[in-house]
Amino acid sequence: MPKYHASLENAFAALADPTRRAVVEALSNGPATVSQLASPFAMALPSFTQHLGILERAGLVTSRREGRARICALNPQGLRAAEDWLALNRQQWEARLDRFEAHLANEGKDTDDGQEPAG
Repeated sequence: MPKYHASLENAFAALADPTRRAVVEALSNGPATVSQLASPFAMALPSFTQHLGILERAGLVTSRREGRARICALNPQGLRAAEDWLALNRQQWEARLDRFEAHLANEGKDTDDGQEPAG
């Protein structure tokens, strides 16, 4: 099994949580303050900032200070490892599904002759 970079593992671990996926989705519309990002969630701000910390350590999100506000934004490069892995594997999955579909189509032809399938 090939070894993948820690960035890939960290990206998938960070995205495994629905709150963090929602944050990434929200940031796909553009940068936002921590308060804006936290507002849809029924959790204390310190708990929410832990989620942001995980996304930052995974390299998926960046943040900067603007006055008293902390502005978060997506880091497209951080998503690159996960995107590349998914694209590579999607080709393999689709090829396997195509072969399976062809196999099922051939099985259907064999049973169309009026005989019961062997089983």
